[in-house]
Amino acid sequence: MIDHTAFILANTRLLTPPLVPEIGLHLAEESLPIWRKTEEELGEMGLPPPYWAFAWAGGQALARYILDQAGELAGKRVLDIGAGSGLAAIAAAKAGARDVIAADIDVLAVTAIGLNAAANGVTITATTDDWLSGVSPLADLILVGDLFYERPLAERVMAFCRRKAAEGGLVLVGDPRRSYFPADAFIAITHYEVPVTRELEDAEIKRAAVWQLRA
Repeated sequence: MIDHTAFILANTRLLTPPLVPEIGLHLAEESLPIWRKTEEELGEMGLPPPYWAFAWAGGQALARYILDQAGELAGKRVLDIGAGSGLAAIAAAKAGARDVIAADIDVLAVTAIGLNAAANGVTITATTDDWLSGVSPLADLILVGDLFYERPLAERVMAFCRRKAAEGGLVLVGDPRRSYFPADAFIAITHYEVPVTRELEDAEIKRAAVWQLRA
């Protein structure tokens, strides 16, 4: 049985994302080494790339916006889909949300969310449930950070967003206009200039926005 907690602690450092210095996350300092180690050391079939080990531009923008709007989250039920490191979910918990659930199909991500939540002194329920395919809990606020990078995934995410909006939830997306982001379906609330790494992105600064799903 692989010790996912030990793997994360051995291959990351507790760092603060540039746009959200209030939050500490277990992050990889370089992309390729942890990518290889996820495949080689864990030796588990079907594990996705370690997206959880990086603070992506869209997630940073979403977390920054949430922290800056803290007064509006008191008592809210929050769902973070494709949560990765849990950055947006942690921001929601720090901002006063009543219940925060973070979902990611990667078991390593769910372990990382638990470690990151503990490091920030907040309580988050993390799950590997695939909410894009099944029933998900009702929520006042639905958070989606940087999930529009592949067409099939983007289509599933959009269907999920529309379902949650039909249930009465407010859908907020953090995204720097990835290849399959349907900008015409959203309204930009605010923009941020997000420092990122050239190992993962095409520039050292990505212009990312927080978007609200149109009615």
